Amino acid sequence: MILAIVIPLLVLFAMAMLFAALRRRDSRFATGKLSRETKARDKSAAVATADAADAPATSEALVATSADVEQEAAIVWRGSDVEVVEGEVVVTDWQPPDPDAIGVSRRQFLNRSIVGFMGLGLTGFGAAVLGFLWPPFVTGFGAVINAGNIDDIKKQIQDNNGFLKVSEGRMWITEYPASSIDKAREVYTSDELAGMEQGVIALFWKCPHLGCTVPECVSSQWFECPCHGSQYNRVGEKRGGPAPRGMDRFKMSINSNGELLVDTGTIIPGPPVGTNTTGQEAEGPNCLGQASH
Repeated sequence: MILAIVIPLLVLFAMAMLFAALRRRDSRFATGKLSRETKARDKSAAVATADAADAPATSEALVATSADVEQEAAIVWRGSDVEVVEGEVVVTDWQPPDPDAIGVSRRQFLNRSIVGFMGLGLTGFGAAVLGFLWPPFVTGFGAVINAGNIDDIKKQIQDNNGFLKVSEGRMWITEYPASSIDKAREVYTSDELAGMEQGVIALFWKCPHLGCTVPECVSSQWFECPCHGSQYNRVGEKRGGPAPRGMDRFKMSINSNGELLVDTGTIIPGPPVGTNTTGQEAEGPNCLGQASH
Protein backbone atom coordinates (compact mmCIF):
# COMPACT_ATOMS: atom_id res chain seq x y z
CA MET A 1 0.00 0.00 0.00
CA ILE A 2 2.80 2.42 0.92
CA LEU A 3 4.76 1.54 -2.24
CA ALA A 4 1.70 2.26 -4.41
CA ILE A 5 1.62 5.82 -3.01
CA VAL A 6 5.32 6.65 -2.65
CA ILE A 7 6.56 5.45 -6.06
CA PRO A 8 4.09 7.52 -8.20
CA LEU A 9 4.81 10.60 -6.07
CA LEU A 10 8.57 10.25 -6.62
CA VAL A 11 8.10 9.83 -10.37
CA LEU A 12 5.81 12.89 -10.58
CA PHE A 13 8.29 14.96 -8.55
CA ALA A 14 11.17 14.00 -10.87
CA MET A 15 9.10 14.86 -13.96
CA ALA A 16 8.07 18.21 -12.47
CA MET A 17 11.69 19.14 -11.73
CA LEU A 18 12.79 18.27 -15.27
CA PHE A 19 9.85 20.14 -16.82
CA ALA A 20 10.60 23.24 -14.73
CA ALA A 21 14.24 23.20 -15.83
CA LEU A 22 13.24 22.94 -19.48
CA ARG A 23 10.73 25.80 -19.10
CA ARG A 24 13.37 28.07 -17.59
CA ARG A 25 15.68 27.28 -20.48
CA ASP A 26 13.01 27.96 -23.11
CA SER A 27 11.97 31.27 -21.53
CA ARG A 28 15.52 32.59 -21.88
CA PHE A 29 15.46 32.12 -25.64
CA ALA A 30 11.79 33.08 -26.23
CA THR A 31 11.07 35.65 -28.99
CA GLY A 32 8.77 38.47 -27.89
CA LYS A 33 5.52 39.29 -29.71
CA LEU A 34 3.43 42.46 -29.75
CA SER A 35 0.19 42.12 -27.84
CA ARG A 36 -3.20 42.70 -29.41
CA GLU A 37 -3.65 45.96 -27.49
CA THR A 38 -0.29 47.30 -28.70
CA LYS A 39 -1.15 46.51 -32.32
CA ALA A 40 -4.53 48.23 -31.91
CA ARG A 41 -2.90 51.38 -30.51
CA ASP A 42 -0.32 51.44 -33.33
CA LYS A 43 -3.06 51.02 -35.90
CA SER A 44 -5.11 53.88 -34.40
CA ALA A 45 -2.07 56.15 -34.37
CA ALA A 46 -1.24 55.23 -37.97
CA VAL A 47 -4.83 55.89 -39.12
CA ALA A 48 -4.84 59.25 -37.37
CA THR A 49 -1.56 60.16 -39.07
CA ALA A 50 -2.88 59.00 -42.44
CA ASP A 51 -6.09 61.02 -42.03
CA ALA A 52 -4.09 64.09 -41.16
CA ALA A 53 -1.95 63.64 -44.29
CA ASP A 54 -4.95 62.64 -46.44
CA ALA A 55 -3.25 59.23 -47.07
CA PRO A 56 -4.34 55.67 -46.31
CA ALA A 57 -2.74 53.79 -43.45
CA THR A 58 -0.31 51.26 -44.87
CA SER A 59 1.60 48.40 -43.35
CA GLU A 60 4.77 50.49 -43.73
CA ALA A 61 3.21 53.16 -41.54
CA LEU A 62 2.25 50.60 -38.93
CA VAL A 63 5.77 49.25 -38.81
CA ALA A 64 7.23 52.72 -38.70
CA THR A 65 5.07 53.56 -35.69
CA SER A 66 6.36 50.54 -33.78
CA ALA A 67 9.90 51.22 -34.93
CA ASP A 68 9.67 54.81 -33.71
CA VAL A 69 8.65 53.59 -30.26
CA GLU A 70 11.57 51.15 -30.12
CA GLN A 71 13.98 53.82 -31.41
CA GLU A 72 12.90 56.31 -28.78
CA ALA A 73 13.29 53.69 -26.07
CA ALA A 74 16.81 52.93 -27.33
CA ILE A 75 17.69 56.61 -27.16
CA VAL A 76 16.49 56.90 -23.58
CA TRP A 77 18.37 53.74 -22.57
CA ARG A 78 21.66 54.50 -24.32
CA GLY A 79 21.69 58.28 -23.96
CA SER A 80 21.63 61.18 -26.36
CA ASP A 81 24.68 60.02 -28.34
CA VAL A 82 22.57 57.71 -30.49
CA GLU A 83 22.22 59.09 -34.00
CA VAL A 84 18.73 58.90 -35.46
CA VAL A 85 18.80 58.09 -39.15
CA GLU A 86 15.99 59.70 -41.09
CA GLY A 87 14.62 58.01 -44.13
CA GLU A 88 12.12 55.60 -45.46
CA VAL A 89 11.65 52.38 -43.54
CA VAL A 90 12.11 49.38 -45.77
CA VAL A 91 10.11 46.31 -44.76
CA THR A 92 11.54 42.93 -45.73
CA ASP A 93 10.31 39.42 -45.11
CA TRP A 94 11.92 37.71 -42.12
CA GLN A 95 14.30 34.94 -43.01
CA PRO A 96 15.25 32.39 -40.38
CA PRO A 97 18.99 32.24 -39.65
CA ASP A 98 21.01 29.31 -40.93
CA PRO A 99 21.57 26.89 -38.02
CA ASP A 100 24.91 25.82 -39.52
CA ALA A 101 26.04 29.42 -39.59
CA ILE A 102 24.98 30.11 -36.01
CA GLY A 103 26.11 26.82 -34.45
CA VAL A 104 25.82 26.21 -30.70
CA SER A 105 27.16 28.84 -28.34
CA ARG A 106 29.01 27.98 -25.18
CA ARG A 107 26.05 29.17 -23.09
CA GLN A 108 23.67 26.92 -25.02
CA PHE A 109 26.03 23.98 -24.67
CA LEU A 110 26.36 24.49 -20.90
CA ASN A 111 22.61 24.94 -20.44
CA ARG A 112 21.82 21.82 -22.40
CA SER A 113 24.48 19.87 -20.52
CA ILE A 114 23.10 20.96 -17.15
CA VAL A 115 19.55 20.01 -18.12
CA GLY A 116 20.74 16.68 -19.54
CA PHE A 117 22.74 15.77 -16.44
CA MET A 118 19.85 16.83 -14.23
CA GLY A 119 17.51 14.53 -16.14
CA LEU A 120 20.06 11.71 -15.98
CA GLY A 121 20.53 12.20 -12.24
CA LEU A 122 16.79 12.24 -11.55
CA THR A 123 16.38 9.09 -13.62
CA GLY A 124 19.14 7.30 -11.71
CA PHE A 125 17.74 8.46 -8.38
CA GLY A 126 14.26 7.24 -9.33
CA ALA A 127 15.64 3.87 -10.43
CA ALA A 128 17.58 3.52 -7.16
CA VAL A 129 14.49 4.34 -5.09
CA LEU A 130 12.41 1.82 -7.03
CA GLY A 131 15.13 -0.81 -6.60
CA PHE A 132 15.26 -0.15 -2.86
CA LEU A 133 11.49 -0.20 -2.31
CA TRP A 134 10.57 -2.96 -4.72
CA PRO A 135 10.60 -6.48 -3.26
CA PRO A 136 13.71 -8.38 -4.40
CA PHE A 137 13.39 -11.28 -6.79
CA VAL A 138 15.38 -13.89 -4.84
CA THR A 139 15.70 -17.55 -5.69
CA GLY A 140 17.51 -20.31 -3.83
CA PHE A 141 18.85 -19.61 -0.36
CA GLY A 142 17.15 -16.52 1.06
CA ALA A 143 13.87 -17.19 -0.76
CA VAL A 144 10.80 -19.25 0.03
CA ILE A 145 11.47 -22.80 -1.19
CA ASN A 146 8.72 -25.27 -1.98
CA ALA A 147 10.14 -28.52 -0.57
CA GLY A 148 7.27 -30.60 -1.95
CA ASN A 149 4.33 -32.57 -0.62
CA ILE A 150 4.59 -33.54 3.06
CA ASP A 151 4.00 -37.25 2.40
CA ASP A 152 6.61 -37.27 -0.35
CA ILE A 153 9.10 -35.53 1.94
CA LYS A 154 8.63 -38.14 4.66
CA LYS A 155 9.19 -40.92 2.15
CA GLN A 156 12.41 -39.27 0.93
CA ILE A 157 13.60 -38.91 4.55
CA GLN A 158 13.09 -42.62 5.13
CA ASP A 159 14.80 -43.47 1.83
CA ASN A 160 17.83 -41.40 2.92
CA ASN A 161 18.29 -43.10 6.32
CA GLY A 162 16.42 -40.46 8.33
CA PHE A 163 17.91 -37.29 6.82
CA LEU A 164 16.89 -35.27 3.72
CA LYS A 165 19.49 -32.77 2.51
CA VAL A 166 18.20 -29.84 0.42
CA SER A 167 21.22 -28.05 -1.00
CA GLU A 168 19.16 -25.27 -2.61
CA GLY A 169 18.06 -24.07 0.83
CA ARG A 170 21.19 -25.11 2.79
CA MET A 171 19.02 -27.18 5.07
CA TRP A 172 18.28 -30.57 6.49
CA ILE A 173 14.70 -31.82 6.71
CA THR A 174 13.97 -34.55 9.26
CA GLU A 175 10.87 -36.08 10.83
CA TYR A 176 9.48 -34.75 14.06
CA PRO A 177 7.66 -37.40 16.16
CA ALA A 178 3.96 -36.73 16.73
CA SER A 179 4.27 -37.98 20.32
CA SER A 180 6.49 -35.00 21.20
CA ILE A 181 4.25 -32.21 19.87
CA ASP A 182 2.86 -31.28 23.29
CA LYS A 183 6.37 -30.66 24.65
CA ALA A 184 7.31 -28.80 21.46
CA ARG A 185 4.42 -26.34 21.89
CA GLU A 186 5.98 -25.24 25.18
CA VAL A 187 9.32 -24.44 23.54
CA TYR A 188 8.91 -23.54 19.88
CA THR A 189 7.20 -20.68 18.03
CA SER A 190 4.23 -20.95 15.68
CA ASP A 191 6.56 -20.49 12.67
CA GLU A 192 8.36 -23.70 13.67
CA LEU A 193 5.28 -25.61 14.83
CA ALA A 194 3.56 -25.14 11.46
CA GLY A 195 5.84 -27.83 10.03
CA MET A 196 6.47 -29.84 13.20
CA GLU A 197 2.75 -30.46 13.67
CA GLN A 198 2.79 -32.02 10.21
CA GLY A 199 5.70 -34.27 11.22
CA VAL A 200 8.72 -32.47 9.68
CA ILE A 201 11.27 -29.81 10.64
CA ALA A 202 13.68 -27.76 8.47
CA LEU A 203 17.11 -27.12 10.04
CA PHE A 204 19.83 -24.72 8.89
CA TRP A 205 22.86 -26.91 8.23
CA LYS A 206 25.35 -24.33 9.65
CA CYS A 207 26.66 -25.07 13.14
CA PRO A 208 25.77 -22.21 15.54
CA HIS A 209 29.21 -22.55 17.16
CA LEU A 210 31.55 -21.32 14.41
CA GLY A 211 29.56 -21.84 11.22
CA CYS A 212 30.80 -25.22 9.95
CA THR A 213 28.45 -27.30 7.85
CA VAL A 214 27.02 -30.03 10.07
CA PRO A 215 26.72 -33.51 8.49
CA GLU A 216 24.43 -36.30 9.57
CA CYS A 217 25.61 -39.41 11.40
CA VAL A 218 23.56 -42.36 10.16
CA SER A 219 24.77 -44.72 12.89
CA SER A 220 23.78 -42.49 15.82
CA GLN A 221 20.91 -40.75 13.98
CA TRP A 222 22.28 -37.44 15.22
CA PHE A 223 23.96 -34.43 13.61
CA GLU A 224 27.64 -34.26 14.54
CA CYS A 225 29.88 -31.30 13.64
CA PRO A 226 33.40 -32.40 12.59
CA CYS A 227 34.99 -29.01 13.38
CA HIS A 228 34.67 -28.88 17.17
CA GLY A 229 32.54 -31.88 18.11
CA SER A 230 29.13 -30.30 18.72
CA GLN A 231 26.33 -32.90 18.59
CA TYR A 232 22.59 -32.52 18.07
CA ASN A 233 19.72 -34.99 18.04
CA ARG A 234 17.68 -35.63 14.89
CA VAL A 235 15.51 -32.53 15.38
CA GLY A 236 18.51 -30.22 15.99
CA GLU A 237 18.45 -30.00 19.80
CA LYS A 238 21.94 -29.78 21.33
CA ARG A 239 23.25 -32.95 23.04
CA GLY A 240 26.95 -32.14 23.46
CA GLY A 241 29.96 -30.02 22.48
CA PRO A 242 30.75 -26.28 22.64
CA ALA A 243 27.75 -24.99 20.63
CA PRO A 244 25.83 -22.24 22.49
CA ARG A 245 22.39 -23.56 21.43
CA GLY A 246 20.67 -26.06 19.21
CA MET A 247 20.75 -25.90 15.42
CA ASP A 248 18.98 -22.89 13.91
CA ARG A 249 15.85 -23.59 11.91
CA PHE A 250 13.70 -21.90 9.24
CA LYS A 251 10.19 -20.55 9.23
CA MET A 252 7.81 -23.17 7.81
CA SER A 253 4.25 -23.13 6.45
CA ILE A 254 1.92 -25.50 4.63
CA ASN A 255 0.00 -24.34 1.54
CA SER A 256 -3.46 -25.45 0.40
CA ASN A 257 -1.93 -28.30 -1.64
CA GLY A 258 -0.28 -29.84 1.43
CA GLU A 259 3.20 -28.71 0.38
CA LEU A 260 5.93 -27.58 2.76
CA LEU A 261 7.09 -24.00 2.18
CA VAL A 262 10.41 -23.13 3.84
CA ASP A 263 11.35 -19.45 4.16
CA THR A 264 15.14 -19.60 4.11
CA GLY A 265 15.25 -15.81 4.51
CA THR A 266 13.85 -16.13 8.05
CA ILE A 267 16.31 -17.95 10.34
CA ILE A 268 15.04 -18.77 13.82
CA PRO A 269 17.73 -19.26 16.55
CA GLY A 270 17.98 -22.81 17.84
CA PRO A 271 16.53 -23.89 21.20
CA PRO A 272 18.56 -23.23 24.36
CA VAL A 273 20.96 -25.76 25.84
CA GLY A 274 19.09 -28.46 27.77
CA THR A 275 16.10 -28.62 25.41
CA ASN A 276 15.26 -32.24 24.58
CA THR A 277 11.61 -32.52 23.56
CA THR A 278 12.00 -35.88 21.80
CA GLY A 279 14.20 -37.61 24.41
CA GLN A 280 16.17 -39.22 21.58
CA GLU A 281 19.45 -40.83 22.61
CA ALA A 282 22.12 -42.00 20.22
CA GLU A 283 20.74 -45.02 18.35
CA GLY A 284 24.19 -46.38 17.55
CA PRO A 285 27.89 -45.47 17.61
CA ASN A 286 28.62 -41.75 17.37
CA CYS A 287 30.64 -40.67 14.38
CA LEU A 288 32.75 -38.35 16.61
CA GLY A 289 32.83 -40.36 19.84
CA GLN A 290 30.45 -40.50 22.76
CA ALA A 291 28.49 -37.30 23.39
CA SER A 292 28.91 -35.58 26.74
CA HIS A 293 25.54 -34.69 28.23
